[in-house]
Amino acid sequence: MEKAEKGEKGEKVEKSEKSLEKREKSDSKPEKNDKTSDKKGDKPEKNGIKKEKSDNKLEKNDKTENGEKVENGTVNGINGEEGSEDGEVEEEDDDLKDEEKEKLIKVLVGELHDLPPLGSKIVRIFTSSTFTDTTLERNALMEQVYPKLKSNLREKYGLEFQVVDMRWGVRDEATDDHMTTTLCMQEIDNCQRLSIGPNFIVFLGQKYGYRPLPTHIDAGEFEMLRECTLSDQEELELMDLWYRRDDNTVPPVFILQPISSILTNFNNKRQRRLMEADQATWWETLGKLQRILRKAAQILFVAKKIDREQMHNYFMSVTEREITRGILKAKNLQDHCLAYVREIENINITLLRFASKFVDFASRNVDGEAQKLLKTLRDEKLPAKMPDSNIVRFKVEWGGKEGIDIETHKEYIETFCNHFYSNVLRLVDNAMAKHEKLSNNQVYVEVLQHLKACYNSCKLFQGRDDIVNQIKQYVLGKSDKPLILFGASGCGKTSLMAKGASEARGWFSPKSTPFLVLRFLGTTPNSSSIIPLLTSLSKHLGWLYEQPPDEYIPDELSPLVTHFKKLLSCATKAKPLILILDSLDQLSGADGAHQLAWLPTTLPPHVRLIVSTLPNYYGILDTLRDMIELPENYIPVLPLGENLSATILMFWLKNANRTVSEPQMELVNEAFSKCNLPLYVKLVFDEVCRWKSYTSLQNVSLAFTIHDSIYKLFERIEIQHGKTLVAHAFGYITAAKSGLSEAELEDLLSLDEKVLNDVYQYHLPPVRRIPPLLWTRIRSDLPSYLSEREADGVNVVNWYHRQFIEAARERYFKNLNYVSQIHSNIAEYFLGIWGGGKPKPFEYTEGQRKMFHLEQKGGESDRKVPLQPLVFLDENGRPIRHNLRKLNELPYHLVRSHRYEELYCQVIFNYNWLHAKLTSMPLQSVLSDFEDLLEHVYQKDVKLIADVIRLSSSILSHYPDNLGPQIIGRLLPYFTINENIRGLIQQCDTDGLTRCALVPVHHCLHTPGGPLQFSLEGHLFAPFGIAVTSNAKYLISVSNKFIIFDLSTGEVFRTIAPGIEGIMQSLVISENDKFAAGFTNNNQVVVCNILTGEHVKIMPPLKVQKESTVTGTTMTNTHLVIWTELEWYLYSISGTFLSRHTIEMSMPILSASFGPDDKLYICVKSGGPNDSEMTLEMSDNSIEPFEFHSAIALSKDKQLMYTCIEISDNAIAVYKRDGDAWRYDRTLGDNYDIVFALNLSEDEHFLVATIALGYKLWNLKTDIMVPLKLPHGTRNIPTKNQMNALVTLTRNNHFVVAAVRKNLYVWDVKQGNMVKVLDAHFGRIIALAAVTNGCNKIISSSIDKTIKVWNFDNILEDVHSIDRLEKPIETIDLASEVPICVTTSRNCVGVWNLENGKLLKTFGTTTSTSVITEAVITGDGNFVCAAETANIVIWDVSKDAAVKTLPQRDTQKLIRNETDTRIIAIAKMGPAKGCCACYSLPEGEQIYKFEYQLRVYKDGVITCDGSYLAVPAIDKSGDVLGVYHAKTGTHFYNLQLKYATYKPLIKLIAMPHDPNQVALIDEDKGNILDLKKKTLVRSVNRWNGQVTKTGKNGLYAPSRGGLEYIELKHGKTVKVLIPRVAEGVFSVDTMFSKNDRHVIYYHSGHRTLRLFRLGDGKMLAKYKAHAEVKVMTCSPGGMSVIIGCVDGSLTVLAVGDPQFEDNVQFLQALPSRQKHQIGAGMQNGNDGDDSNTPKNSIGAALQVARFVAKARGAQKSRACVVM
Repeated sequence: MEKAEKGEKGEKVEKSEKSLEKREKSDSKPEKNDKTSDKKGDKPEKNGIKKEKSDNKLEKNDKTENGEKVENGTVNGINGEEGSEDGEVEEEDDDLKDEEKEKLIKVLVGELHDLPPLGSKIVRIFTSSTFTDTTLERNALMEQVYPKLKSNLREKYGLEFQVVDMRWGVRDEATDDHMTTTLCMQEIDNCQRLSIGPNFIVFLGQKYGYRPLPTHIDAGEFEMLRECTLSDQEELELMDLWYRRDDNTVPPVFILQPISSILTNFNNKRQRRLMEADQATWWETLGKLQRILRKAAQILFVAKKIDREQMHNYFMSVTEREITRGILKAKNLQDHCLAYVREIENINITLLRFASKFVDFASRNVDGEAQKLLKTLRDEKLPAKMPDSNIVRFKVEWGGKEGIDIETHKEYIETFCNHFYSNVLRLVDNAMAKHEKLSNNQVYVEVLQHLKACYNSCKLFQGRDDIVNQIKQYVLGKSDKPLILFGASGCGKTSLMAKGASEARGWFSPKSTPFLVLRFLGTTPNSSSIIPLLTSLSKHLGWLYEQPPDEYIPDELSPLVTHFKKLLSCATKAKPLILILDSLDQLSGADGAHQLAWLPTTLPPHVRLIVSTLPNYYGILDTLRDMIELPENYIPVLPLGENLSATILMFWLKNANRTVSEPQMELVNEAFSKCNLPLYVKLVFDEVCRWKSYTSLQNVSLAFTIHDSIYKLFERIEIQHGKTLVAHAFGYITAAKSGLSEAELEDLLSLDEKVLNDVYQYHLPPVRRIPPLLWTRIRSDLPSYLSEREADGVNVVNWYHRQFIEAARERYFKNLNYVSQIHSNIAEYFLGIWGGGKPKPFEYTEGQRKMFHLEQKGGESDRKVPLQPLVFLDENGRPIRHNLRKLNELPYHLVRSHRYEELYCQVIFNYNWLHAKLTSMPLQSVLSDFEDLLEHVYQKDVKLIADVIRLSSSILSHYPDNLGPQIIGRLLPYFTINENIRGLIQQCDTDGLTRCALVPVHHCLHTPGGPLQFSLEGHLFAPFGIAVTSNAKYLISVSNKFIIFDLSTGEVFRTIAPGIEGIMQSLVISENDKFAAGFTNNNQVVVCNILTGEHVKIMPPLKVQKESTVTGTTMTNTHLVIWTELEWYLYSISGTFLSRHTIEMSMPILSASFGPDDKLYICVKSGGPNDSEMTLEMSDNSIEPFEFHSAIALSKDKQLMYTCIEISDNAIAVYKRDGDAWRYDRTLGDNYDIVFALNLSEDEHFLVATIALGYKLWNLKTDIMVPLKLPHGTRNIPTKNQMNALVTLTRNNHFVVAAVRKNLYVWDVKQGNMVKVLDAHFGRIIALAAVTNGCNKIISSSIDKTIKVWNFDNILEDVHSIDRLEKPIETIDLASEVPICVTTSRNCVGVWNLENGKLLKTFGTTTSTSVITEAVITGDGNFVCAAETANIVIWDVSKDAAVKTLPQRDTQKLIRNETDTRIIAIAKMGPAKGCCACYSLPEGEQIYKFEYQLRVYKDGVITCDGSYLAVPAIDKSGDVLGVYHAKTGTHFYNLQLKYATYKPLIKLIAMPHDPNQVALIDEDKGNILDLKKKTLVRSVNRWNGQVTKTGKNGLYAPSRGGLEYIELKHGKTVKVLIPRVAEGVFSVDTMFSKNDRHVIYYHSGHRTLRLFRLGDGKMLAKYKAHAEVKVMTCSPGGMSVIIGCVDGSLTVLAVGDPQFEDNVQFLQALPSRQKHQIGAGMQNGNDGDDSNTPKNSIGAALQVARFVAKARGAQKSRACVVM
């Protein structure tokens, strides 16, 4: 049966191999992906970064645009090699070997049989040597070589380096229990299992070494040895005293007793004389026992009762045992082992004290037996097995005082150390070259870790067949809902899940290939939080179901969840899927993971999902019960019961070759009667494994709870190994955020003075570090309670179960000062304070000073711990990888050690830190550092930085190099008032320039800290409906899809895409917050379950006529009503049609709502089309219809009505429900204004009436009315049959908030004063909601597709507004002498201050129908000339007045000439005629005017000296260039365009270097014409018309992608700035800076501005614009770029190229970067609200600018003119 089953599994794997064959190449490739997008859906470009093979690299490998985030990739980015920035990814030769391919497939399909080993992240070398004769070499390695190797391997490969030297730090305690040899063997096995490259290095000299007694001797063999000694009673008694029979071992053994159990003072250091006596007795006894056992063994060997190997066991040294295990029985020695053999010539045997260190002595003579054994080992066995290349021999002369010392043998030590260093590196280099590619495949490594965990959990699984059968029935059944296992901590859920997983694939028929996808949550970084988990699962499923290898996996939660659920639907009957997620409670709560929106509740066919959780943790089980209402899908996991516990224990003991005596078993059964949880059984098992059959019952005991058992275990280890050492070691592991590597733990203990002083009470170390043996001994006493996993690219150890973490915290973290110190020590380690050779001071204890007669109180020593840079660099100083361990751990420990100053300096306000972490880790991990700090201590500027990262997340998650511009653009208003933020901005202006050299000159992005809490994006269409659940937890919004946001974080909780064609027009949610419904503009209604995402689409049975369109919906918890103008339909909440109803007299339905009695209250239009008469009716006619006009508001209980009735005109009448009728109650005073709508406050204490000029607010308790006036010129415009207005009240009715067009107006309720105007959106606001349950928020949605959440607790805080025009900016023109520019939008001219980004003046059009085409400004900024539809208008800027209006229609181009005293206007006059006129400025006198014929209008130009005017025209000969005198308008000639390669021109430009030359640019080339010579100078292929000042170079930038710097003489490429990669056809814009140092390239598809330095072609910036750029230009001095965007904003970006000092000085001299700014704090109007204040005076701005220019003399103001 077993063979057949294995055969089936083999077949399944074979089938899987075929199905996955197409995918193996993609496995260790970088993922090429041009689909990465931000929230607006654009696609970043492909990357030219070469990806290296190591998986702990610097950038994200699933984000591939250069300068974007490429986690675990190599640093290159925008600072990479020339031309590498945007090219295609260079693919590696990634074909997997057949063996690796087979491994990959086995692992990914979930095959648990014969799992491959886990890849390693460590070089772990066991060094074997005799003790005394190699001290010098080992100390030299420790001092000189190991730190270098540790540093090199970490930087080069990201590998940990650890040496296991069991000879160092060996103390009497280690000798006592005779466990050292066993531990050595275990450590050799561990090194062979874990290490990459070298794992065993032996140092051999002329000493065979210590030959211990066997610790365990088989009982049969021992009895034979006894028989051989029966003749000597003394020897027999000695054997029986020291060896005792243990029948609990199967088969029985005799065990060498601990020394101190017989010689009780052996370790009693407090009684030194007694200790020395016992120690002398032991060494004498040891010699006797050795002789007895060796003599007996020889007798047995001669008698052929034992073989030679058995006999040799009694003669063998520890060193030979190690060599046998590490070399003689090992494989692939040439890759893993080294041997150093040293021969000392002319040893002076007479100097016994020194010679005995280097040669074996017995009875003051050389031990011939030992020397013979050594010779056999060293000269025969070792060379026979070990390749010569791996054996190194040294010969040295005996010399110096001690035979061999550091001075006499300096050259030898140096050679030895160098050889050791280079050979270890060679072996590691070779290993990394061979390192299987699979170990770099993150999916493979992740899956393998969980399969290993599953295998380990199953090994000892027993019982629970009933639950395993339930799992089987579920897997093979028809259920489309998940299965949930739940139970208390330690009840065995994980083992059950593992057991089910291990058997699940075997439950299917041989015809199918089931895929097992398994995650033990919280055991690896990628299974500890929701986004990495779903990403990992998506990659895994993509592999299994043959999705395209380069398929884009979203990195934001909501689209990621959708993607994950889509992949589940790929399962088929032939390839079913079993998905197992153990311990939902172990997931981090970040991103709403515990709310379970990501968990599929209805599964596709052929998918089974099994999850487990603790009850009473984070409400997970309760949430599951709400989502999945099938009781049969919940399996409680209960304790094992006494009998099963005992059965399992005996089974485990049998497997471990152990048993227990009957009295001991009675003790165990008593314990099981008190507790029988599986974890407790495991703890009991590990305890009883230590019991010997001769252990008396008085010396054994069991605790009766898991907690007490763990405490007992800790206590025993403390007694055995020292409380200080154990408490600190366990403290560090428990305190670590994600575990510690063993190398880190050793380093931490070596920096801990308390530990070292405890360890070194009785001897002084050669190096002040913790001996590795000490931790090895502790770890061996914790069988399987420390788990190994990967974190941040290294293998770390951590507690394997939650109960151990809790027990360790309770035991070791009671003292808060101690906890703080532990965290502080870890923080210091990751800060690198004592790394890289810096000695750490220490003080001797009083005891040490007395014992060792020390005069000095202390000293300092190098602890050999590594430096902790943020980024590891190669030998050329180029970044290789980020220090992920530091980035992950340091903030956590700085917070918990209260080292806030270092936290602020090193992390929170440190640009390099923030950039490194954003580049190498998910954005959420950066935010979690801030959130963690804010939970401990609130500081406003910390919150500001966190909010900046959150607001910028859509950009920073793809473009982390934009961190500097995002911080500067958002936080400049705080530069003068907050020191921390000022320091961070200054770092962005210096360090940040190497990542993005385009930085904002002024405040240009939304600043956090004011009332705006979130700006929510994601809708592709306007969200007409928004609603909030009653618990204020979720915000539901609709467009063509439902997007549900978590209102506490602003993150998307769930996206539901119902696949509808129309746009939803409204939204209602049920009272129980479970369902939401919306109707579309094409008559579909969608009802969705908010908790699960399940939805139904309803198409009501409408009549075929115009009025029969859906106009509204309303719902209860069980029913839904849909209405049109003529009828309404009743449905169940599940979408079942129930009934159809019409309205009497066919009156149109306006609105409907349910009352608490579940009756429908319907408002209908009862009057004519032009009046406001309406009627309120009941669906069952139980109340008389009530007629009213204008507006109505009903209380929630439908007992009160506020409305206008005919008899009282516009006064508000109040009616009360009285049985079946409405009875008049009162009138709310006089009101003569027409009412458009009535709104009640949430608590129904206030009523708001909407009127034309504002609102009226009634306090319904007092009936007092307060008028709320809108600003002058703003009014409410009613819509037809409007039932509600966009007006609401905030929490506790403090403020009234109303939306009018794109603004939110805020009044205080008491006085009716307007307190704030929020420039909320740049499109009309279409929905408004208040949230008052536990918070104080207002939510607005707009036609601009955004939803904004406003925190009204902050409403009175400053709003740092950003000026903008109402429509997109179309043109920009700069003043040449002052930092001012003019822009145009379709209906407005704006004058801007370029230093602070403020809009100084706006000029409208002269008529309401006019469209502005262009505007220019004079150099001094005094006059603006604007072209609109029918006129040219000249504005005097300082007087804010038009000084001249010139009638000229359709002006397309305005050109300043003659030092701004003339304006040339070129216009279209119909389809075939153009007109050019010249006017004086500012008088507006016409100088000349002429007309010309044209085929297609193109702008004309004047030559660079202003003498020629050239316009594209036609005459009888065809296309010509009309050449005119620019100053007089004289027509010189028409230059015929008849050259051979002529094509219709796209644009005409003036050459900047030659006053006679212009260039015609067509689709293929540029053609340079000499107007004076009337000739074609040359045609330049591929030139787009951009040209340097010298006229020698240009650019080629095709719309499909790519950018080349070309010379214009021959058209050859000088530099490829962007390789030609297919980026799709988009509009691109390019230009040279005015100083010809840089090229700016804008790509509309990516919305990025790229900056290149022409000198070396290096890309200096990839700036992601906040909105689509419509126009850009460069400042006259080449120091800045000015962009105008589609949202009407203007942004000035400084070119901060760090290579040019004047660029950097320009940046530092900007007004916004001065600590004390003129008028600081006044720029935003009063109290930060500039909505009601006039714009800054243009006259004052000009005066300041002129003064600055004058003061700066010849520089003409670096920060204005040079811009």
